[in-house]
Amino acid sequence: MATTTDSMVRASDGVELAVRIHLPDGSGPFPTLFGASPYRFDNDFVPDTKMFLWRETGPIHWYVEQGYAYVRLDVRGTGRSGGDYEFYGQRERRDYYEVIEWIAAQSWSSGKIGGIGESYYGTAQWCMAAEKPPHLTCIAPYDGHIDIYNGWAYTGGIPSDFMSLWWNNTVRPINRDPAEGPPRHIPYDVSYEIGLHPTFDDYWERRVIAPLLPSVEIPVFSIGVWAKLDLHLGGNILGWKAVRGPKWLMITGAPNAFEACAEFEATPFHRDVLLPFYDRFLKGLDNGFEARPPVEVFIRNTGRTAAFDSWPPRQAREIVYHLREGEADAVASLNDGCLDLAASNSADASTSYDYPRQNWAIGVAKLDERGPDALAEILTFTSPPIEAPLTIAGPCELVLFLSSTTTDTDVIARISEVPAAGGGARPSVITKGWLRASHRALDPIQSGPREPILTNREPTNLTPGQIVELRIPLMHAGQTLARGSRLRVEIANGDSLFTDPIFSHTYTPNKIGRDTIHHSREYPSRLLLSAI
Repeated sequence: MATTTDSMVRASDGVELAVRIHLPDGSGPFPTLFGASPYRFDNDFVPDTKMFLWRETGPIHWYVEQGYAYVRLDVRGTGRSGGDYEFYGQRERRDYYEVIEWIAAQSWSSGKIGGIGESYYGTAQWCMAAEKPPHLTCIAPYDGHIDIYNGWAYTGGIPSDFMSLWWNNTVRPINRDPAEGPPRHIPYDVSYEIGLHPTFDDYWERRVIAPLLPSVEIPVFSIGVWAKLDLHLGGNILGWKAVRGPKWLMITGAPNAFEACAEFEATPFHRDVLLPFYDRFLKGLDNGFEARPPVEVFIRNTGRTAAFDSWPPRQAREIVYHLREGEADAVASLNDGCLDLAASNSADASTSYDYPRQNWAIGVAKLDERGPDALAEILTFTSPPIEAPLTIAGPCELVLFLSSTTTDTDVIARISEVPAAGGGARPSVITKGWLRASHRALDPIQSGPREPILTNREPTNLTPGQIVELRIPLMHAGQTLARGSRLRVEIANGDSLFTDPIFSHTYTPNKIGRDTIHHSREYPSRLLLSAI
């Protein structure tokens, strides 16, 4: 009969760490799935509802039925574990190592341990791999970033509202009022602490993952989600690129964060996708998993998943769209500007806007009796209808030549597909990007074609009136544009809860000024796409 027990594991610094152990029928030994988070195992079996985005373990009981032990760790400072919470600090990561080795020493363990879980659990798996415990056999991070600074807290150097929402509306409340067990009050304030470290300083250096991954040689199945391009997707791709062992990449088509959570909690996803991976590398079954394509990507608008041997696909080529003067006659926005394959021949074309705007109400969205309008009071540049279907697949970049009346400014950009008139479909966001202008310095070694990598270490303020080049990283994309649809670039120095309900950015009172985007012959602001 399957059993569930709780146990305490003494860490090397003397702190007692709480784990919940789920064991299958029989005497074992069993291969083990291991997940770690601050969401406390007391909450693992609340009703399966999309309200609880922290339900990220996958179907624990189902895996036990498949012959796996499943061990859940409350990371230090949360749930029933002792110590102080660290937010992926060095001590928390060492705990992963020590608990994995503790598992391997138990009589019921086969000594083969695999990482499992979504989001926090996904990032924790990258940390486990970076720590290299001898008995960690494989990881399968679903929706987990490898860059805590840029992926979680400061997108493009801009402080994200998500951290406060996550900490104060999720981690603290579900520890204080769990489904079972004693309440846990967490005094450490992650959102406050992060605010003290707006650049990539020693605080973030102690939480670095990416540089450690090239030495990882265990099998890795990295699974990203298009719906989470604001959070985690970039890390799943960069982590997969970095590791050196057997590796597979998948990007799923879940339409939003809530459906992504539902996907990972559903048994069919694990039966069809993850169980074969675990069976191959934790049970040693010769099930042909290695014959799976190295890259499988859901292509939005097509309803199908495409197989590739690399990412970006080898056949992807750069297509350049130029921001242009004139009116596209496409949308009611501040400028209704043009986006074209041909570069501007103008000597001095530019577009300016003042901020904050009087009609901004929900972030940069206008609100009136018809409801919120996300475009009316921002800048847009729209292309003519495209002449043939176009698949965008891979990294993308927005290059802007910008001057400002201020010493710093933010650029938040969305790239959207506007369906052909009369089709009834709504515009859809293809990709997004963020950049605080003072954080524009790039890492020349890590940056690649259409994939600028920011250093975020030493901000350089703007000189008012001086034109600078901003290479704005856009998230990877995978979408087929229909014939007759249009591309649209949407730009403002803020965003909105209306368009970005979970991953928005606070509009602070120091954002007052005028920005000018230059798109002339000398200053060719442009959109770079990876396209098939």
